[in-house]
Amino acid sequence: MKQILIIGAGRSASSLIQYLIQHAKEGEWHITIADQNAAHAEEMASIGADVAKGVALDASNAKDRSALIAKHDLVISMLPATMHLDVVKDCIALRKHVITPSYVSNELWALDTEIKAAGIIALNELGLDPGIDHMSAMRILDRIREQGGRIDAFESHTGGLVAPESDNNPWNYKFSWNPRNVVLAGQGGAAMYIRDGRTKYIPYHKLFQQTQQVSVPGYGDFDAYANRDSLKYRAIYGLEKIPTLLRGTLRKAGYCAAWDVFVQLGCTDDSYKMELGPTATWTDYLMAFLPPSESSDLRTNLANYIGPLLTTEVMGKLEWLGLFDDQPIGVDRLSPAATLQSLLERKWVLGPEDKDLIVMWHRFVYELGGKKHEILASLAVEGQDQRYTGMAKTVGLPVAIAAKMVLNGTIKERGVMLPLTPSIYNPILDELEEFGIVFKEGEI
Repeated sequence: MKQILIIGAGRSASSLIQYLIQHAKEGEWHITIADQNAAHAEEMASIGADVAKGVALDASNAKDRSALIAKHDLVISMLPATMHLDVVKDCIALRKHVITPSYVSNELWALDTEIKAAGIIALNELGLDPGIDHMSAMRILDRIREQGGRIDAFESHTGGLVAPESDNNPWNYKFSWNPRNVVLAGQGGAAMYIRDGRTKYIPYHKLFQQTQQVSVPGYGDFDAYANRDSLKYRAIYGLEKIPTLLRGTLRKAGYCAAWDVFVQLGCTDDSYKMELGPTATWTDYLMAFLPPSESSDLRTNLANYIGPLLTTEVMGKLEWLGLFDDQPIGVDRLSPAATLQSLLERKWVLGPEDKDLIVMWHRFVYELGGKKHEILASLAVEGQDQRYTGMAKTVGLPVAIAAKMVLNGTIKERGVMLPLTPSIYNPILDELEEFGIVFKEGEI
């Protein structure tokens, strides 16, 4: 019997766990779910008590982590991305296959030789974004190339949002994944992409001002802002000479203009702790970022500081959050970003009956037979409930299907890998269609 270890049972792990448990008997697997919260791990395992168990694990404890990994054949790390490297190093030493849904860091790429020498698979970027975006894009890109087409432009945007029937706030947003990642989105360097042969750089303080509109059939208009370094995907996708390549993140139209106020104020800074005091209000929080003024009216001071960007619509979104109320913040000695996050976690909560929404949009422009062609492909997936969200479905199921392929010996390659070859992306995409994860494609 093959032993599978899942480290981390957070928001994105539910559909992964459900799939593996449902296929455990036919695959002859046993699943161990390890989480810092033992009760939560046991609860997640309870849907398959005969094939799964939950255990407590502090993943930062090297000794305990290594001892648990040693007992398993395949490790799936659902930990925060910064913790994957330690797990991978353990898997190298113990010669265990490992899968993560996250971006491959430079440090992980540097371990490729060691991973190959250990004879193991380290398969990454297998969630939603990165993951399904890669696989769905490569399927179309490879098809165009097989036809002899020359690809001139590729754009890809993804968003984790709230389903229309559960969308009842002016931000059109609720958390379905790690709130911290949402608050800190776009930080860590300029966004980079290429447009019409010219390389573009967007510093963080301008990121939410330089957006484009994307329309998804059945779901309306979205703001798309550039996501990290799109340039590196020229080599990864085999598009070294492409004139236009852009990857981005989707939010409902109007979100980015309002979020930009927080960026301009400094509310998303995570580098220092604020001293607001235990009785501080949200008015005090905002005033802390504004220059001294003779006026005591917060709205006036904010409008003077932000300028024309502070439209009536943007002001309405800030009002709805309660930022102009004299309500206690309830936290102290946190960073500006963490303080803001504490408010958003209360206001943007996914309710018991709420459903989230995953939207992905691709655009391909290519020349074939002397003619220009344009393909638009979009994906929309709604969640089932708070636990089995669209985010959990689109992150967890590709990982689970890949785990099956690793354990079945379907994947022959070794080393650091991404799901960019037909032998990997085709089986995963084909099976995802059985779960309603299907792209609608049309040529313009």
